[in-house]
Amino acid sequence: MADSLHHQHCCQSENQAATINHQHHDVHAEHEHGVSSHWALLTALCVLALMLVLEHGFSITPNVYLSLAIYLCAYLLAGYDVLKLAVKKALHLDFFNEFVLMSVATIGAFAIGSFSEGVAVMVFYSLGEWFQESAVSDAKRSIKNLLDSRPATVTLVKDGKQVQVHAAEVAINSIISVKTGEKIALDGVLQTDKASFDTAALTGESVPRSKRKGDEVLAGMISTSGAVEIKTTALFKDSKLSQILNLVQEANSRKSKTQLFISKFAKIYTPIVFALALALLVLPYLFINDYVFKDWLYRALVFLVISCPCALVVSIPLGYFGGIGLASKHGILFKGANFIDAITEVDTVMMDKTGTLTEGVFEVQEIKPIGLSEEELLGYAAGLEQYSSHPIAKAILQKNTANLEGVKVEQLEEIAGHGLKALVNGKEVLVGNFKLLDKYKVAFEDHFVEQSGSIVAVAVDGIFIGQLLISDAIKPQSVKTIKALQKLNIPTTMLTGDRQATAKHIASELGIATFYADLLPQDKIEQVELAKKTGKKVAFMGDGLNDAPVITLANVGLAMGGLGSDAAIETADIVIQNDNPYQIVNAIKIGKITKSVVWQNIALAAGVKILVLALGAGGVATLWEAVIADVGVALLAILNAVRIQKKKIE
Repeated sequence: MADSLHHQHCCQSENQAATINHQHHDVHAEHEHGVSSHWALLTALCVLALMLVLEHGFSITPNVYLSLAIYLCAYLLAGYDVLKLAVKKALHLDFFNEFVLMSVATIGAFAIGSFSEGVAVMVFYSLGEWFQESAVSDAKRSIKNLLDSRPATVTLVKDGKQVQVHAAEVAINSIISVKTGEKIALDGVLQTDKASFDTAALTGESVPRSKRKGDEVLAGMISTSGAVEIKTTALFKDSKLSQILNLVQEANSRKSKTQLFISKFAKIYTPIVFALALALLVLPYLFINDYVFKDWLYRALVFLVISCPCALVVSIPLGYFGGIGLASKHGILFKGANFIDAITEVDTVMMDKTGTLTEGVFEVQEIKPIGLSEEELLGYAAGLEQYSSHPIAKAILQKNTANLEGVKVEQLEEIAGHGLKALVNGKEVLVGNFKLLDKYKVAFEDHFVEQSGSIVAVAVDGIFIGQLLISDAIKPQSVKTIKALQKLNIPTTMLTGDRQATAKHIASELGIATFYADLLPQDKIEQVELAKKTGKKVAFMGDGLNDAPVITLANVGLAMGGLGSDAAIETADIVIQNDNPYQIVNAIKIGKITKSVVWQNIALAAGVKILVLALGAGGVATLWEAVIADVGVALLAILNAVRIQKKKIE
């Protein structure tokens, strides 16, 4: 729910937001793989090892035709898929790619009689690709296992009987039974009078949450207080946890600036490498008297092998995927690698108040009626608030003890940023902030009492009949968050729809120097736009439907989406699962860790390649050294990227 002292009521649609497309995006994006089957690759490696032992260990050299046949078999076992992709791309006039590069280099090695080196290049290249795919698969699997441990089967209650069925087969509006200690497999509504649930899978915190009959419960929660029955409201594939998993998978489709640069660089780099290799082969003929074609062809082949951009093209996306995985482990969902870059550039943070810096759990602290009883004042307010899902409305309904069944509410109207208006048993009732009373010219100044907290004013037939004081507690992590941002030299501004007095009190408690109160949603948008116009990189953190436009407008939008609305998940760039504001600090740290590792990989790959390219061009490096350098750099870069997920951020 968006922060609003103005009591901005937003009725959520019964139809939740559309399901996120369940498409698979590989971490390699455009980087296809031509890896032979594991058995074929291992067989080729064993054949290569055996031949090298015979030739160099025992000085047993088969005749040239037998050697060619054996090495050719090993070569095809290791490189069939690479050759197939090279031909396929060449037929589409795409000659400048790593598959053509490797194919030309290895076929060239065979042409000059370097059979073992030709096979070695293909075997080790394919092994490197295999390790890369394994690293990606492990990263994906660890994230999926971290987030998704829903049971595959559920207990369906049908005609008074309980039957075990696959969770994916359960229809909406079915009744399922969940025992103590079991995880809920599908989103639904609690049918049992009351129950407690461990929500760690969704929020990252195992503090039990109490639920009553009719409350929403989500897939991933664990029943901790006995067997419960739940009426399903979504299919297995459409649960909020499924959406979270899809977000993590789809995050790789949004590339970072570094990835986009490397992709463009590779497209320019590869044809340049081919041209340089050709020049290395041809130009010496014009200037060297004792030119030997075979020697210079060998140097050109070394040049081609070491220049393969695999380490860069693969390890960089894998680095960002590692950052996404590390964030997921801490309950932070980046919707793309581009947002990992963006969060590191943020120099201004703007935050909503209610539900973001404060708990968003309201309680009616004081009732001040004028000319009627507290119960009557509360009854008028509750009559309208029963149709709102705002936290303040829930606080009023929880405080109200009167029966609302006989209350006839007609012509209910929500006035955005102000409150509610309706006819209650024939009387015009206004419930909201004092701007609502101003709008309908209701005098209240003589009875208004300034207090620190949320005030809900009530008027009947144009007469002010009293006010309710509703308070909200500051989250325990909020002070720590503001101090941490200050240490990072990132100023924080609080934007709130609350009254000036309440906003000033909260800002003072948190140590926030700049705040703006009495804001409507469009006013928050203006504040973000003003900051951006001055060149600031703004991150905005909010928690729901009313904040969605501001979240979208900011350079980086963060949503408190632990158990919040689908609107928050859809519009935000980063979703905070556990509703802890300190996660913005962790997100910045993760972004910086990820970028650091990515640039380490770039420096490592570029440095080694430049060195070996120079050695190869000078005739010092062999094909063996070239392939070991290429595969070695790729593996080191991959291992460096994978270790991101094991980093500690606090």
